[in-house]
Amino acid sequence: MNENNELMMHVYKAADMGVSSTKSVLENIRTKENKIKHVLESELKEYEKFLNISKELLTNEDITPKGSSVFTKLSSDMGIMMNTMKDNSDASIAAMLIEGMTMGITTMESKVKNYKSVCEKEILEIAEDFLEFQKEEVDKLKEFM
Repeated sequence: MNENNELMMHVYKAADMGVSSTKSVLENIRTKENKIKHVLESELKEYEKFLNISKELLTNEDITPKGSSVFTKLSSDMGIMMNTMKDNSDASIAAMLIEGMTMGITTMESKVKNYKSVCEKEILEIAEDFLEFQKEEVDKLKEFM
């Protein structure tokens, strides 16, 4: 697999995990009156956008995108469920999501740096846009702390 496809696979996997985690949080607070819901619903749409972009680019290269493993998603879902059962305040949800996104940002920054000199401009821009989206989401979530 060439570097362009490898970077897009990283974006796909991160966006897939973002979609899964955000849906899980929304499901766990479905019946609650949390003010953070509108931020999460918007965030979910952006994750889905990046998931679809990366999937299309990979599919065009005859590559079947692979998201996070079932075990990883199940583990994340369980953690989200436990955390929201213990404390479903907007501040607690924001802190949990910021922690996860920060790990994703660190990983994506490393990938962008490593692939910067070998990837096509268009592919690199998608990865950088995804990274910027994650950073902006962390800033939005901090408002709930």
